[in-house]
Amino acid sequence: MIIFGVIAAALVKFAFFGDALTADSLEYPTVAIEEPHYEVVVGTIRNDVELSGSIAAATSVPIPATLSGEVREVAVSSGQSVKKGQEILKLRAEVVNPDGTMGTQWKIVEAPATGKLTDFTALVGSTFQVGSPVGAIAPPSYIVSGTVPSEQLYRLVDRPKEASVAINGGPAPFTCTKLNISFAEAGDASAGAASGPSVSCTVPSDVVVFPGLTAEITIAGGIAEDVLVVPITAVEGTAISGNVYFVLPDGTTELREVTLGLNDGLNVEVVSGLEEGDTILQFVPGAEADEALPDNCYQENDEVVCF
Repeated sequence: MIIFGVIAAALVKFAFFGDALTADSLEYPTVAIEEPHYEVVVGTIRNDVELSGSIAAATSVPIPATLSGEVREVAVSSGQSVKKGQEILKLRAEVVNPDGTMGTQWKIVEAPATGKLTDFTALVGSTFQVGSPVGAIAPPSYIVSGTVPSEQLYRLVDRPKEASVAINGGPAPFTCTKLNISFAEAGDASAGAASGPSVSCTVPSDVVVFPGLTAEITIAGGIAEDVLVVPITAVEGTAISGNVYFVLPDGTTELREVTLGLNDGLNVEVVSGLEEGDTILQFVPGAEADEALPDNCYQENDEVVCF
């Protein structure tokens, strides 16, 4: 009973008669909030853009008529395999000579590519206008294509000519050539056009693929070694130019403009505006913080990977 009485008396004293702490009585604040700093270091930036794609047969190549005239000879048939430059048919037209007399002009239409002849219905006696298709050729090749977010094009300014492709459930990764980035025409409001430019490249002839297969495309936008590196969270802007908040000796900050190079989605190369050892704010003031990831997940380029 005595022990409980002493405890009760102590609680009453602390609750009602204890010395109150006031802000004026404190020499230093009890809590200090500081912005995280980052010291500029030298590192390596590998700029790889990764996207999903699919395999499809190469687009057919139209065979244009080279003269407005009548078909006089047909050298091939629909479904036949032809080689580039092979004769397809002959056209004849009646023309007016410079002296006013009538004459005859002949033109040979040749295959513009190697492949199988399709949509070919030309017969002797049929007529075509110059430039109109007399048929098409389906190349014996496949392409892999995907869509790249428009903002990722800043990482592909140098326009690489090839990419690495890994077929899901297929052969080992291979190099895909003739890389092409195309943009939707003005007024195209389709879902594909809205999601970003399309990327395509040609599958090597010795790689066995089938239409409809899915693939992972990796486009190497370059590598920069022994360069100044800062996190993209510290920069306003991630391509060409940006701003960082430089920490002065007295602890205050000033806005500094920097020239940017490659970035890998997490860090960015600083070409000019900073030196090794400089201190900047790790996060741009006022920027929204990234959503916290679960313990079993991590950020890999533009994707969140969980295990």
